[in-house]
Amino acid sequence: MQTITTAKQFDDIINEPSRSVIKFQAGWCPDCRVMDMFIEPITEDYDQYEWYDVDRDVLPEIAEKYDVMGIPSLLIFENGEKKAHLHSANAKSPEQVIDFLEGLTI
Repeated sequence: MQTITTAKQFDDIINEPSRSVIKFQAGWCPDCRVMDMFIEPITEDYDQYEWYDVDRDVLPEIAEKYDVMGIPSLLIFENGEKKAHLHSANAKSPEQVIDFLEGLTI
């Protein structure tokens, strides 16, 4: 999972025609570390998406713009538009992440 470190890089990625999953997290977040332990096999199984990582403390303006109130959160973008958002309360287990991805209607 590639790390996004600038707002320009974020904008360039989300404006691509491919679907991108952006994981918002922070180094101090215990739930984010738990997600780190199970997310890699999911990224491999759902390789129709480009997967990226953003530290919400490095790019707080991006987190605010896209209503990331809790972390970890997964946001899906396509052609510059936010298509889906898995909020932190529902992103605590591999099953919840898989259910989110399987339930997408985009």
